[in-house]
Amino acid sequence: MQVKDDHLTLIDGSYGEGGGQILRTSLALSAILQKPVTIRHIRANRNNPGLRPQHLKGVEALAHITGAKVEGARIGSQTVSFVPQKAGSGHFRFEIGNGKRSAGSITLLLQTLLLPLSLSGHPSNLLLIGGTHVPGSPPFHYLIDGLFPTLRLMGINIKAVIERWGWYPKGGGVVRIEIIPAVPLRPVTLLERGPLRRIYGLSATSNLPWHVAERQRDDALKRIRLELKTEADFEILHEVPGEGPGSFFFLVAESEKGVAGFSSLGERGKKAEELAKEAVDLLIDYLGSMACVDAHLADQLAPFMALAEGSSSLTTQRITHHLMTNLWVIQQLLETKTSLLGTVGHEGRVDMARA
Repeated sequence: MQVKDDHLTLIDGSYGEGGGQILRTSLALSAILQKPVTIRHIRANRNNPGLRPQHLKGVEALAHITGAKVEGARIGSQTVSFVPQKAGSGHFRFEIGNGKRSAGSITLLLQTLLLPLSLSGHPSNLLLIGGTHVPGSPPFHYLIDGLFPTLRLMGINIKAVIERWGWYPKGGGVVRIEIIPAVPLRPVTLLERGPLRRIYGLSATSNLPWHVAERQRDDALKRIRLELKTEADFEILHEVPGEGPGSFFFLVAESEKGVAGFSSLGERGKKAEELAKEAVDLLIDYLGSMACVDAHLADQLAPFMALAEGSSSLTTQRITHHLMTNLWVIQQLLETKTSLLGTVGHEGRVDMARA
């Protein structure tokens, strides 16, 4: 694998959307390549720039896994230097907030850890504590039904269970994950999704009236039948273990050659029917496109595609700023041939191959 010759790569954390994605992808690639990085202006375009608890835990956790030397690992820091050794494997426990209850996203923490552990050569087990279903991050169930099945096509096998749900703002969710690495990482072609096989989903609540979950399910089912002329299967969970009130609605479109997930989260004053509408709107938009991959899966797959043996391709229903950011970070650390067709907010195609 060819990488840039510079001893230390400087990454501008204010590039593009200037969010935490730059930090997560930079650290993950640094760990795999054993290439030192310094990320400056971390989350410069956010209202509260610098490291927040979930970002700090990502730095600390990956430093533990790789034996890295780190500078700037503290809350609010806008510059982090990361000098990794070889990524290890094993049994790890990481808690966002370090004992203080936090709704910092477990799934965003996992974005920092998953790629290095998936290429470490040996199985790993993670116990992660924090937020499982919180605004601004993929919900835990999206990983189970969207990301993980797609990574299996690339040779990575992941098992995950949720023991306790972590709603915003209480947090305290508990997730166990087993990662069986891929050697080597296989390329993937996700250009056409093929015929729709089924639509299924989940309607879940904690500490709310039982009718809320049914209303979410019923309103979504009515629209799916009316507008898509098909049926859907839903699991209803009335009282999932979790602290504080919370509601979650999730839809999966399973096609012949791909899966796509769409979700919405409850909040104070938000009706159950609104959750259903949000998720179904996203589903209908996806099915109205010619794309194989949903908008959120595309950016999560990009680093894996960049490291796969051979050429990988995907089409996505919408090019996002997250995808553009990940492609830019990849180019800073890897000599990868990348082609992007389309513009932000519209359908597009990504082709990647190792140089």
